[in-house]
Parts: sequence; structure tokens; C-alpha cells
Amino acid sequence: MPRPAPWRLDADRFVHRTLFQTRYQDLDPNGHINNVAYAALFESARVRFNAGIALDRWHDLRFLVAKVELNYLAEGHFPSDVEIATAVGPIGGRSWQMLSTMFQDGVALATCDTVLVASRAADGLPPAMRAVLEAAQLPEMDQSSASVAGSGAPS
Repeated sequence: MPRPAPWRLDADRFVHRTLFQTRYQDLDPNGHINNVAYAALFESARVRFNAGIALDRWHDLRFLVAKVELNYLAEGHFPSDVEIATAVGPIGGRSWQMLSTMFQDGVALATCDTVLVASRAADGLPPAMRAVLEAAQLPEMDQSSASVAGSGAPS
């Protein structure tokens, strides 16, 4: 796995950041935060991000997770908190990508790319929703390094 692009390792580039407490029960036998805990933390960050940009206004569209890709970069440790930085990546006709990076003590621990699809958006994303997603995109992101096309999700 190649190292993530530099913008993925800079929490200040993301539009939304959430702090999470780590838990002793999330440790593996080696004393590191286990991979299942990483996934659960990213899921919680995604839900908080969606609430933060009020995507529930379009609850009738039914958002489905089509793909989740986690890349582990470093070991996480208890009891230090983790911060998850999240923003919207590329936006397709009915889908969009959420890009997140988990940090602990300033070190990037993992990245998570999630493709979401609005299953009941036969005519595409509503213009107002698209505007909300665009406002939450990473500024000056290299779109070629994270594309919804070819992700396995319908656009």
C-alpha cells in the first residue's frame, strides 16, 4: 500500500473533526487498539459528520454504504483519545465518498474511504443536497487520487 497523499495526513485540511475516547476493551493482545475498534470509530465519525451537515433532511433518499476501505498506518494506544477528521470527497450522480483520517497525538493512524449511495435518488442527488456535500468537500483536493468512479458503487 502506498503512503497516503500528504493532504490525508493534515487534520487541518478537513472540514469536520471529532474527538473520541479510546477504551481498554478495544485493545488487542498486543496492547494496541484493534482493527474492529478502528472501524467502529470511523463509523461513529461518519454518523456525527452526517448529523453535522444535516443530511437527515433527505432521509427519504435512504443512504447505503456501498464500500468501506480502511488503511492502517500506525498503532493506536489506550488511553490517549483519537481525533477523526472527515470531509466529502468526489461526488457522483447518486453517490459520494467520505474521506476520514484518524489521528492520535498528532500521528495519522488510519484512513477510511466510504462510498455512500442515495438508493432512492433515481434522478440523481437533489441540487440542495449536492450543494451541502460540495460545501463539505476537502479544499483543493487532488480529485484524481480519490475517485468514486471505479469504486464498485453506482454513481
